[in-house]
Amino acid sequence: MQAIIVDHVGGPEVMRLVERPMPTPGPGEVLVRNHFSGVNYIDTYYRSGLYPAQLPATLGNEASGVVSAIGPDVTQVQVGDHVAYLASQDAYAQYSKAQASRVVKLDGLPLDTAAAVLLQGLTAHTLVTRAYAVSPGDWVLVHAGAGGTGRLLIQLCRHLGASVIATVSSEEKAQIARAAGAHHIILYTKEIVPDAVRKIIPEGVHAVFDGVGKATFEGSLQSLRMEGSMVSFGNSSGAVPPVHLFELSQKNLKLLRPRLYGYLLTEEDHHRHIAEVFRLVEEKVIDVHVFNIYDLADAPKAHEDLEGRKTTGKLLLRIN
Repeated sequence: MQAIIVDHVGGPEVMRLVERPMPTPGPGEVLVRNHFSGVNYIDTYYRSGLYPAQLPATLGNEASGVVSAIGPDVTQVQVGDHVAYLASQDAYAQYSKAQASRVVKLDGLPLDTAAAVLLQGLTAHTLVTRAYAVSPGDWVLVHAGAGGTGRLLIQLCRHLGASVIATVSSEEKAQIARAAGAHHIILYTKEIVPDAVRKIIPEGVHAVFDGVGKATFEGSLQSLRMEGSMVSFGNSSGAVPPVHLFELSQKNLKLLRPRLYGYLLTEEDHHRHIAEVFRLVEEKVIDVHVFNIYDLADAPKAHEDLEGRKTTGKLLLRIN
């Protein structure tokens, strides 16, 4: 089978398309013939070395496809079932193994939609329900509002009754964030974010969802009201430097650095959150926007576009 591997850390050019042996499912496992794999910022972290990975590595944390084989003791799915699953750095490949207990059958949801919403949808859903439970009347600041996760956060926060302020870099991206439901837009290329927030809501926001990291962290803290919550969940601009706890004490702030898989430790939580995300998609509460679909061999181009901030939604790899 074909797969993308990384022999050493670096830029997008370190990814190579190679031939590898097809895996064999063991007890409790299934083999999935992947049709689509999602491209996410976390993939670039492992490729660049920001997050450690055992090399050589195959990237990719989510995929959808068709079950092609099952291992012993598997009863949850059958060969031929359309499924989606969270992978463990091995989804940029034609075939991947997955734990049968963590595979989700798709009941009519298209394969491309399932791959596009799985990781970012789960991230957004757990952030607004578990990291900071968004409530009616809240004011929320969402950074990178035109990105894949940002758009979903805007839609979910609005659905939950919050007023949403989104930051974007351009008027084009502002239109995307507005279409997702943002009540207010801040162009961070022209405005100082905390000052712009105070013009909209003088006391500051209840919560900030910040997937940008280093470049926005201080401004996020300054945008919060008394007893506000800072949810830092990504590093697209680089890792946040060490934090002095006294920075939080002036306004009694809460600081969280959640990890998606920490909310999915049990099968019950795993399937409950996925079922809820898929339900919200089917009911059109959240809209999944696929910006571009690349062939597997063009994975380096997908990473280049993502890191170059040339995208305004989800990126997928089509796996033939």
